[in-house]
Amino acid sequence: MKKKRFSIEQIVAVLKQAELGMPVADLIRQVGISEQTFYRWKKQYAGMQSDQVRELKQLQEENGRLKKLVADLSLDRAILQDVASKKWPMVTGASTCFSSVKAGSWVKTRCIGFIAKSSY
Repeated sequence: MKKKRFSIEQIVAVLKQAELGMPVADLIRQVGISEQTFYRWKKQYAGMQSDQVRELKQLQEENGRLKKLVADLSLDRAILQDVASKKWPMVTGASTCFSSVKAGSWVKTRCIGFIAKSSY
């Protein structure tokens, strides 16, 4: 993905220069952007102050984190529903769970219990 050339603060500064009366043609030539980019910025960031820009950034980051959380929880829920919908054979013996170390990091393993050989 292409790296952004301008931060939101820089974009707001360019838009402020345009609001103060600098001609758009001179401004876009000086900054090195197209007219289309300028008007897209104007549509998206017009009238914003620097504190609003910071707040917007924080909200966007929080939104991204929350979307990731929702996706993880939805996946967990789907897995649990899939497991709950299956019929499991009778467990004979004590159920156990194990955690093991492999190559220096913890690997989680989950065991429901011992399954009798007659149930295979």
